[in-house]
Amino acid sequence: MSSFRRDKKEEEEGGGNPFQNLDKTTLLQEARYFNETPVNHRKCTLILTKILYLLNHGDQELTTQEATEIFFATTKLFQSKDVVLRRLVYLLIKELSSQAQDVIIVTSSLTKDMTGKEDLYRAAAIRALCSITDSTMLQAIERYMKQAIVDKNPAVSSAALVSALHLSATVPDLVRRWANEAQEAIMSDNMMVSYHALGVVVGSRRNDRLSTVKLITKLAKSSLRTPYGVCLLIRHAAKLAEEDGNDASDVYIDFIESCLRHKSEIVVYEAAHAIVNLRKSARDLAQAVSVLQIFCGSSKATLRLAGARTLAKLTAKHPNAVAACAVDLENLISDPNRSVATLAVTTLLATGAESSIDRLMKQISTFMSEISDEFKIVVVRAIKRLCTKYPRKHQSLAAFLAGMLRDEGGLEYKTAIADAIIALVEENPDAKETGLAHLCEFIEDCEHTSLAVRILHVLGREGPKARQPSRYIRFIYNRVILESGPVRAAAVSAVARFGAARPELMPNISVLLARCTVDDDDEVRDRAIYYSAILESGDKDLVDEYILNVPKPNPVLLEKALRDHIANTPNSPFDIDTIPVLAEAVEVKETPAEIEQRKPAAVSREEQYADQLNVIPGIEKIGPPFKTCETVDLTEAETEYRIRCVKHVFARHLVLQFECLNTLSDQLLEKVHVRLEPPAGYQLLGEVACNELPYDKQGSVFLLLQFPDNPMETLGSFGATLEFNVRDCDPTTGEPEPGEGYADSYPLEEVTIGCAEQMRAKAMTDDWEATWERAASAAEACDTFGLSQNDVGEAAATVCEYLGWPKSSISGDAVKEIRGGGMWRGGVPVLVRAKLAAAGGAVTMQLTARSPREDIATVLLAAIG
Repeated sequence: MSSFRRDKKEEEEGGGNPFQNLDKTTLLQEARYFNETPVNHRKCTLILTKILYLLNHGDQELTTQEATEIFFATTKLFQSKDVVLRRLVYLLIKELSSQAQDVIIVTSSLTKDMTGKEDLYRAAAIRALCSITDSTMLQAIERYMKQAIVDKNPAVSSAALVSALHLSATVPDLVRRWANEAQEAIMSDNMMVSYHALGVVVGSRRNDRLSTVKLITKLAKSSLRTPYGVCLLIRHAAKLAEEDGNDASDVYIDFIESCLRHKSEIVVYEAAHAIVNLRKSARDLAQAVSVLQIFCGSSKATLRLAGARTLAKLTAKHPNAVAACAVDLENLISDPNRSVATLAVTTLLATGAESSIDRLMKQISTFMSEISDEFKIVVVRAIKRLCTKYPRKHQSLAAFLAGMLRDEGGLEYKTAIADAIIALVEENPDAKETGLAHLCEFIEDCEHTSLAVRILHVLGREGPKARQPSRYIRFIYNRVILESGPVRAAAVSAVARFGAARPELMPNISVLLARCTVDDDDEVRDRAIYYSAILESGDKDLVDEYILNVPKPNPVLLEKALRDHIANTPNSPFDIDTIPVLAEAVEVKETPAEIEQRKPAAVSREEQYADQLNVIPGIEKIGPPFKTCETVDLTEAETEYRIRCVKHVFARHLVLQFECLNTLSDQLLEKVHVRLEPPAGYQLLGEVACNELPYDKQGSVFLLLQFPDNPMETLGSFGATLEFNVRDCDPTTGEPEPGEGYADSYPLEEVTIGCAEQMRAKAMTDDWEATWERAASAAEACDTFGLSQNDVGEAAATVCEYLGWPKSSISGDAVKEIRGGGMWRGGVPVLVRAKLAAAGGAVTMQLTARSPREDIATVLLAAIG
């Protein structure tokens, strides 16, 4: 009995999760109870709850057979009249629809519930039915869906509208036919029905701009009953205002500004938020800032948070507009909601003077321990921007960051602090020693392997540039003695960079690397032996290429290329230079004091199109893609057929991918292909046509060509014509009319292939001059050109565009110099140097190219000439 009482007490105090020890096998056996008659609704409800929990929270995934068994057992529960049980049945049908087989069998039962008199069943039945029914079966229930949309019961109407919103992603043509009923539901007295109906109507017109403009203009003049609908209307009006010119957008902006006087707070905030994100001039922000200022003084914490957060975002573009709210933001520093206080302080830091920084930093330190990591990261980002804005304050700011680094926190929080200190080290030479010292101190107790590896990489890159580089070697070598395998391997790489960049340290570095050659970890030993051999060779080219400036191939494409190589040509050597390098992360300006949502990892263009290229027969035999160029429009945006070209460059081959979009709802295009007129020397090896191109669905046509052997012949333009067979369609149903249709063609703009498409630029290092001198023995081509531009800066940018170099390659003021380096397709290195000067109203350029292949160096000059 004592044991029983103890368990009861634990249950009263909250206890544990009663479902945490669920077993899939036991649940499959319990599901057989659904077959018994009569149905015990209480027991079945508990079993269904367990299954739903397992599907949503458990780590035991159901197989297709198991899901099908549970699904068919669940269908026996339709005989029960218990409301709770039936609603759980609908939920389970939705959950199992993607895993079980033959779920379509319950369509008749769901249709019966959908059209029945029991309103408690109808809404849930509509949602379940639309989640399991395919596009062909949906037409059978279309009449019922239209009736449900205009149903007097708001739950039923809203369920039908939300289901239509979900279906618009898969069968937009079918949902478009329900727009009239949805438009009628916009005027419903129920707020949610009106809101969902507006979403359906706007979604059905997303590809018809004129129709969307008419709808937004009409509804803006009427008074919608739902504040949620008005918010949606504001978002679409803001989108139209951004797309239109200044004069045409006045109508939408006037509507948004009128919403600042709406009786609903959510509408007022949405309007202010839209204006803040839309307007370009601070003069036009006065009304929105006034509203946000009032929010900051509200008694509601949600409004204070909304006002402070939006003002924080506004500081990125218009800090002067936010400066007027300084008094209100000062009052929020002591706000009991620490999230609001954090936003207020970080906004004041972004807009305040240098003299107020120390005072604000003291106020931050008083509540840092009380806020979550999410808002601590906001503070860190604000301090990071202060380091850039006020470089003379680096000592106090770095000390504050170091103190935060020693406090408790998760990986994301510590990474944000490390990023701030690393940015300080890289941007401010005076702060290099201080920042590196703080990083060295941190890695002594760093518990996150990935962060320790990152900091060791920074120490290896920035440490050799310091005044006393030897002081950092001790901290790095301590990691070899004390840390795990990955950290020890990173420490070996960092030590090797010291030896490569500072020859005077080589004796000590050699000893340290020799000790690492007997490490227990294979990776550590291999790196130590590898770097020791390179450093002891004394070859500057080897040291530069394999230690100091190592290209990083894209890991996804490298894996794919290795698999193809092993499958097709395992006996031939693998050339890693043909793999695209990992694109450097472009730093995006962060919004001050804005909590950013987690974004998906950036994916290169080569990775985006890798799967699409697999439709080309034999594509795996021509090697990995060297470069995927940016998309080029071959038609105007307003034309009936929108065609874009993507050029995929391989070592010896070229793939032209034509992305086609049919914007005519009364036409179906079949047998779509492109007739190409390639320049002399190109060989057309094959084409993959697009069999069918319905309205508003993108398809692609692929053409595989082989480059000419002579690089000079690769420069040129391709004439292109789109050819297809047209079948007329019913615009409402999308069904093609009987018959074979008729042939038609559509001229496209020319596709140009130049040097930029065949060149992959490489980031230049600080020792570019030494690299240029080491290439003195390579083949060289040199010429002088008179350029058509009058401005030397514009001329330099145009030359970089022709050659495929980034604009960061340009330096100088009166006399511009271009220093570029890269790789020609097939792995041929290239260096380019150009000097441009303006004289007599014209720009003269001397261009020199060096490469192991003279024909490649010559073709670079031909691209300019």
